Amino acid sequence: MNQRVLRILGLTLALFFVCGHVSAHHGSSNYDLSKAVSVKGTITEFAFTNPHSAIHLEAKGDKGAAEQWLIEADSPNNLARAGWTRDSLKPGDVVTIVGNRLKDGSKVMRLQKIIFSDGKELKPREGDEF
Repeated sequence: MNQRVLRILGLTLALFFVCGHVSAHHGSSNYDLSKAVSVKGTITEFAFTNPHSAIHLEAKGDKGAAEQWLIEADSPNNLARAGWTRDSLKPGDVVTIVGNRLKDGSKVMRLQKIIFSDGKELKPREGDEF
């Protein structure tokens, strides 16, 4: 085979692998979508960054010990369309987070909504109804 055909074949195979990884990354099969859980705690960090924003929360466990949670949210672009800014969450904010927990039981969840102590709610996408 000539070099051009080999390069095209190599590029095509590389694209197949990349597309497979992207599809797997954006799936939600690793979350328990059959039930939503609520965790009340204090925001320790809000990373309004691509590809997914992240909320770090410190909550109290059943025995009163501090637990660190990671809440995965949408991209800043999607959050901005729903009215979010990089200042929507600040360290020290006391909130209740509602979302879907990872199936493996780790303290990671996919965001459905945030409820502030004054009752105000933030959702990751415009029009979400949970």
